[in-house]
Parts: sequence; C-alpha cells; structure tokens
Amino acid sequence: MRNKLLLFTAITIALANYSCKPKVQEENAPQEKCTVKHPDWTRNAVIYEVNVRQYTKEGTFAAFGQHLPRLKELGVDVLWFMPVHPISEKNRKGTLGSYYAVKDYTEINPEFGTKEDFKQLVDKAHEMGFKVILDWVANHTGGDNVWLAQHPDWYVQDEAGNPKSPYDWTDTYELNYDNKDMRAAMTDALKYWIKNFNIDGYRCDMAHEVPTDFWNDVRKSLDSVKPVFMLAESENYDLLEHAFDANYSWELMHMMADIYKKEKTADDIATYIQKLDTIKCPDGYKMNFLTNHDENSWNGTEFERYGKDIEAFAVLTYTLNGMPMIYTGQEVGMKKRLSFFEKDMVPSWTENATTKFYKKLNELKHTNMALIAGQGGEFRRYQTSANKELLIFSRTQGGREIMVLLNLSDKNITYASNDALNKGGYTDYFTGAKVNNIPTSLKAWEYKVLVK
Repeated sequence: MRNKLLLFTAITIALANYSCKPKVQEENAPQEKCTVKHPDWTRNAVIYEVNVRQYTKEGTFAAFGQHLPRLKELGVDVLWFMPVHPISEKNRKGTLGSYYAVKDYTEINPEFGTKEDFKQLVDKAHEMGFKVILDWVANHTGGDNVWLAQHPDWYVQDEAGNPKSPYDWTDTYELNYDNKDMRAAMTDALKYWIKNFNIDGYRCDMAHEVPTDFWNDVRKSLDSVKPVFMLAESENYDLLEHAFDANYSWELMHMMADIYKKEKTADDIATYIQKLDTIKCPDGYKMNFLTNHDENSWNGTEFERYGKDIEAFAVLTYTLNGMPMIYTGQEVGMKKRLSFFEKDMVPSWTENATTKFYKKLNELKHTNMALIAGQGGEFRRYQTSANKELLIFSRTQGGREIMVLLNLSDKNITYASNDALNKGGYTDYFTGAKVNNIPTSLKAWEYKVLVK
C-alpha cells in the first residue's frame, strides 16, 4: 500500500509539472490551433455513466447515492449523469419519455427527486473524491420546453413558421443558433449548474450539430467560473481545439465489433491509432468505451456485440491513449438491454469476476504513468507474423512501461517477430507472476498486460 501511495503521489506531482503553461500571445499573432487546458485530475481518470432511472428500484438521486461507496471501491473517478432535467410531455415517446427531450434547462426531473436532493448528491460525491458532469442537450429541446412559447424565434422553423424536429426525433424541436439571444440563454443555463451545484463539466449530446464557435465561446465562459471538463458526443476534431477535452471513439467501438464479426482485423486498429496522430490535437483525449446508454438499448449488450473477445477489448479501451468509460451495469457484467423510455432497472448489483476485472483495470489507469491521457506514453506496435490476429504494443513514460498482448481472433496463435520482443523483467499485471520472456503464443481471445 505504501508503495502504491508513493506512486500515486509521484503521478500527481508529474501531472502538475506536465500541465500546459499558458503562452504569451504576441499582438496580432494568430490563435494557437489547440488551446484547451485540461484539468490535472482528468489525466488518469475513468468515467462512469449513470442511468439514474434504471439504477435502482426507486430511480432517485437518494437511492443512487447509496451506491457511491461501491463505485469508490470500484475505482471510477468521474460520474456522468444522463440528463437530469424534466422531460417534455408533448409527443413523448413511451411512458416516461426520453431524457434527451428537455422541458426546462434549469429544473430537475421530479422522477429523480428535488434540486436539494441533487445538490446533496453532488456534495457527497465531491466529499468522496468524485467529479460530477451533467449530460447536456444543446441541439434541441423537448416539444413543450419553456422557451418555446416565449421565444419561438429561438427555434429552427419550417416554411409555415412551425418549429422543426431534427431527424426522426419527433419529441424534440431544433434550436436556432443564428439567434444571439438563444445562445446567451443557453450559456447562462450551462453556467447555472456550475454556479449553483458546483458540477465539474458536461458531456454534450450531439455536439457536432451545434456550431463549433458556440462551444468555443462557452468553454471560456464556463472556465471563468471554474475549470471544467468537457466531453463531446462527436468525432469532429475541431471541437477539441478550443472547446472540448475529449470526444468519442465511435470508430474504435465499431471496429472492435467488426473484428469479432471477422470483418476487420488488428491491423485496422493500428491504422486507426496512426490516423489519430494526424487529425486531432496532440493533447486531445478520446473517450474509449465498449458500451453506453445508446448502444445498450438499441444495438445490444457488449456481450452480444463482442462475444468472447469482450475482456480483450476492455483491456484495449484502458491501455490506448484516452479516457476509459464504464456504463451502468457494465461493472457487474449486465447482460440485459435496458429499455430507453420505460422503467427497466439493472437486475443485480452483486459483485463478481467482472467487477474484480474492472477494479484491476481502474487501478492500472490510476497508477501507470504511461497511461496518462493526452500526450502520454507513445504507442509502439510490434510487428509479428500474425498481424491480422495479434495486436502487441507498448507504451512508455516516466520510467514506466506497459506491454499489451491481445489475440483478437478465435484461433490459438503461435507467432514470430523480428522486433525486440525478447525483453524480460516484466510482471504480469493480472497474475503478479514474473515474466522473463515475452510469450510467443496466445490462445484464442487471450490477453496479457505486462508492466515494469
């Protein structure tokens, strides 16, 4: 324990020294392309998505709060709450409606409790060392949002002057970002939850559907209240330049599912990682994940989509550059699709082997310098005679090295390599065994994480 605490202290000091210092801009000099300054606490953080409605029988903030000690032991850091606002009734889908059809940006969904209940939950989470971010829907509102009657010009309108629904989201209407007053009101609403509830940032729904310049202005405004963490549900990389700390790794998520279906290979993941170096800010984060509320409800559980390769892919989401995310129930191996518009709670919170697996991964993320998000340990892939099946790579930083071996196939593989893979001095992270030579064979779906 003492060594672990010393290591954590060393990482904290290193992160403080690592933080980007603001540069003095020369008069009339062009703006830097990438200006987002990440809060230090984000570097080794793990995100946990909270589906309050389905979390407990009660489906309230108070009932969820009873799980905070369990989540602390699990080792997650950032609690991302799906939207907590009242849900519109007009054109409501299902009985309870979609969280993403917001009726009022500055009120609480009575299904979950009161504002005071939420404030107490945030305070308790902060006392225990968690950070809290809210899911924010800025592209559209519910069909009877309080803004609609007062400010119809704040909405995109059809030729007849009626508000328009985006896509097939018939329970919502799209906001008009050409309207400066609407932008100001949206900014004030975002600041409201930081000022009054001390939240630590936002996950922004469909962020690419909102003009980037709005987000750029909002980030400055929010940071003037307190430094925040911003996560974009998007893969548009201009959002990472001045507004968001992280965006989604949808491409990786789909690629992993395609590998299990034998439509992609390990080579495709290596190509994807190389591509990221050319299209995103060097210090920008990717949120790496297996599942979330959308995937679980509409496309199936992670067990349906990744099959026997699920643990190898989970290891990948933790050891690639970025921030890993766990969705409600993922840590207990939930094999249920949760209904989106109805009450449909997680079947059981009994801890099991899956829970222990994610605890180990969270500990690895917290204590290994090579896994710092952003400009962390450099990714080096080792070439083998089985590149399509095997992904073997290392990341090294701050005197720490991690070697990851993944067999992303249903075949037992024995391989050869001309790369320097005969190094020793490792410890198998999951078993604690000393490793003097890198193994040259891996069973179907097998993974190994070696550290030194």
